[in-house]
Amino acid sequence: MSGHSKWANIKHKKEKTDGERAKIFTKLGREIAVCVKNGGPDPASNFKLKDIVYKAKSNNMPNDNIERCIKKAAGEAGNDDYMEMTYEGYGPKGAAVIVETLSNNKNRTAGDIKHYFDKFGGNLGAIGCVSWMFDKKGDIIVEKDESVDEETLMMDALDAGAEDFEAGDECYEIVTAPEDFTLIVDALESKGYTLATAEVTMIPQNYIKLTDERDMKMMSKLLESLEDNDDIQNVYHNWENADEYSE
Repeated sequence: MSGHSKWANIKHKKEKTDGERAKIFTKLGREIAVCVKNGGPDPASNFKLKDIVYKAKSNNMPNDNIERCIKKAAGEAGNDDYMEMTYEGYGPKGAAVIVETLSNNKNRTAGDIKHYFDKFGGNLGAIGCVSWMFDKKGDIIVEKDESVDEETLMMDALDAGAEDFEAGDECYEIVTAPEDFTLIVDALESKGYTLATAEVTMIPQNYIKLTDERDMKMMSKLLESLEDNDDIQNVYHNWENADEYSE
């Protein structure tokens, strides 16, 4: 995975409008609530919750908001019963797309997702049709600056159990096994490193580069529609030059 490409995603994330940030925070709050209901409100014993808290912080969600979401979820017994569902499909030219959702209306969500794929030149497939092209990994980004020594960071990450370390143009990327993610984040933070992002994600094994203007426009619209849907938590894809495209 290219550190430069990942960093472009991070910079784009930081530039989101207030309205877009509010939508992201709402989705993260829902994810936190479901995780608390399933595993309890203590991140020390609910490791999935701890991973989501790191993800929320990576999206610049304030600590006060995170704590309120946890407390609210812990005190609510009768909130909406959200179901976790995953959909897989293809965008233009066979670009692979994975969509993770949390929804209280499966039929509505499935209908919306199928509509987006059909409208923007793709097709929804069966579960497993593209997930084999991705690896679930912990992904940690540290910004490059004078306070971070590359060799020291690499040794600290690998000593903590990281699988891979890559120096990009503007950042360092550390890849972990998902089960080691929390321990490695804790180890790096304990050594004083500031993490730009830290989350468990789906990393493509290979990327597809779109060159036709119409294909790029349709793929961009597909991803935009998916990410804008309130029921959709995460969208993963293997479009290599996504961050270079602009209408």
